[in-house]
Amino acid sequence: MTTIYQTATMGEARVRVALVDRGSADLLVHRVGSRGLAHGDALWFFTREPQSANAHAYFTSQGMAQLKVCFVDTFGEAGWTKPHPLRGRL
Repeated sequence: MTTIYQTATMGEARVRVALVDRGSADLLVHRVGSRGLAHGDALWFFTREPQSANAHAYFTSQGMAQLKVCFVDTFGEAGWTKPHPLRGRL
């Protein structure tokens, strides 16, 4: 389950994420509306409660990012586009 808390500072983050176009993305992410639908690395539920998240993300530039993400509209599009060190760790 990937529950994301968006941090305000880089020091609080477990992962630094850049929003990019589809062709440059490491991971295509579909944002889901409930915690129960969030599973795997590519279906994200955003929470406002840091203690209930399993990943704290800081959105930054591509140069500072560990992970490049593109948000997609459907479940079927979501997934990794290439091998990545964070695969299975979100």
